Amino acid sequence: MPHQEQPIARGPVPVPVIIQTDSRDKWSKKIDFLLSVIGFAVDLGNVWRFPYICYQNGGGAFLIPYVLMAVFGGVPLFYMELALGQFHRTGAISIWKHICPIFKGIGFAICVIALYVSFYYNTIIAWALFYFYSSFSSTLPWTSCDNAWNTENCTNYFGKDNVTWTNYSRSPAEEFYTRNVLELHESSGLGNVGVIRWQLMLCLFLIFTIVYFSLWKGVKTSGKVVWVTATLPYVVLFILLIRGATLPGAWRGVVFYLQPKWEKLQETSVWVDAAAQIFFSLGPGFGVLLALSSYNPFTNNCYRDAIVTSLVNCLTSFVSGFVIFTVLGYMAEQRHVSVEDVAKNKGPSLLFITYPEAIANMMGSTFFAIIFFVMMITLGLDSTFGGLEAIITAVMDEYPDVLTHRRELFVLGLVVVCFLGSLSTLTKGGAYVVKLLEEFGVGSSIIAVVFLEATAVSWFYGINRFSNDIKAMLGYTPGLFWKVCWVAISPAFLAYIIISSLLNPSPLTLFDYRFPDWSITVGYIIGISSFMWIPIYMVYKLVWTPGSLKQVSHVTVDAPKRAPQSCTVGSGDQMLVP
Repeated sequence: MPHQEQPIARGPVPVPVIIQTDSRDKWSKKIDFLLSVIGFAVDLGNVWRFPYICYQNGGGAFLIPYVLMAVFGGVPLFYMELALGQFHRTGAISIWKHICPIFKGIGFAICVIALYVSFYYNTIIAWALFYFYSSFSSTLPWTSCDNAWNTENCTNYFGKDNVTWTNYSRSPAEEFYTRNVLELHESSGLGNVGVIRWQLMLCLFLIFTIVYFSLWKGVKTSGKVVWVTATLPYVVLFILLIRGATLPGAWRGVVFYLQPKWEKLQETSVWVDAAAQIFFSLGPGFGVLLALSSYNPFTNNCYRDAIVTSLVNCLTSFVSGFVIFTVLGYMAEQRHVSVEDVAKNKGPSLLFITYPEAIANMMGSTFFAIIFFVMMITLGLDSTFGGLEAIITAVMDEYPDVLTHRRELFVLGLVVVCFLGSLSTLTKGGAYVVKLLEEFGVGSSIIAVVFLEATAVSWFYGINRFSNDIKAMLGYTPGLFWKVCWVAISPAFLAYIIISSLLNPSPLTLFDYRFPDWSITVGYIIGISSFMWIPIYMVYKLVWTPGSLKQVSHVTVDAPKRAPQSCTVGSGDQMLVP
């Protein structure tokens, strides 16, 4: 087994080799790992993005491309990453020493992307914390139009008859979000984002404080925190589902959500949306699955873990649609309009405008507002834990001599960097920065990274060697279905998303603001700044390593004597480390 001391012959005297992973931290319990993976995969996007994408792309008919993309694309990639992390027991950077060293730049690209995500994602959690604090009042502040931040366009239609809703009308919830939480009206756009809002900065500081003390000691502490952060959202979802089902007009929302529009399946965009949704929902390529599974026992059943956690994630997305659309049906009933008119908001707007607006007009509104934003905070924290753990594990495994006994200090430095990087998103135009980072900081870059990762594992490392690695852990070789997916279908699935997104770019807008051309250029620079590490490292490896291209690409597999610093031999049954 690769996790025992084994004598490796170097001359006449066997030399004992100490395996790096012998002293590696481990999960206290299997359930800690499962909750951490589920907590990472089930995030805010499950609550808002899937319901919106589903109704927009044919309702119940959308479930056909969604399931097909999950079976042939998302789940195989999810399984691949869990198996890779568990077998090699290392993070996203140093794992390439064992797979294909010329692709090591993928690990650096993943870490940069994870940093960009931390710059904007935690700000969204800070918004939820601001709402959570504001919810502790007998009358929620986004209920009426009588507040200092309201304008003459504020229109409250709940409980009132003969209210005229025009294109200029703004609900109290929308004005609370845009004018009180974000203060977007005091920013003219990305060219003038204004000053930092100290209230949001305080919220973000509290979020990062929780994150630090959850991650500073490793998976033994974060594995305990997720018992709360990963399970509480399901309790809240269940409560909100029951409440939503009892609202007048709820059935209208459910019908709108699931009514199949079969003609939609003929549109290419529907299949692209299904592929993108399942990919970003499961989250392969972010380095998180590699990091979390690297702390598992060598013989852990990662195949079963992949199936169980993928099913939980997809079912959560589906159930979230009922939670959202029962409430949207209720709003349509109150406004005397169609469900489509109140479901036009997507993204954070659905979570910070539409749903709070409906909650504010329910009986027991304060209670439901509090638990809803608790759910949002815990959903966000889980994903943050995973994203930062990916960076921590990758860097610490790459520089173990320097960082092994300095984890607390390194995590503190990382959290400080993430906090400082988030400051631009806390300005009065910070929502524009969040949108730009969300679109270009992750977007096509992460999909291209995963495409190269899947290609490197299947074609350079070799599908047979990878299958033998899984057999060493589980006792059996993956079936033909998984091999075909890894070699051909999953890479094609990723290439399909990349090409479609490049050929059909959508204009970038937020509310009534259309992003200027120069900001799109900045966005592409942000995207390139992460992906560029892959070709840079390839050139570096080719220039500084002697031998042919094949020898350089497979130096850790085919030439252990020429690179004894870290290598796998044969099927990976032995490892040499310094």
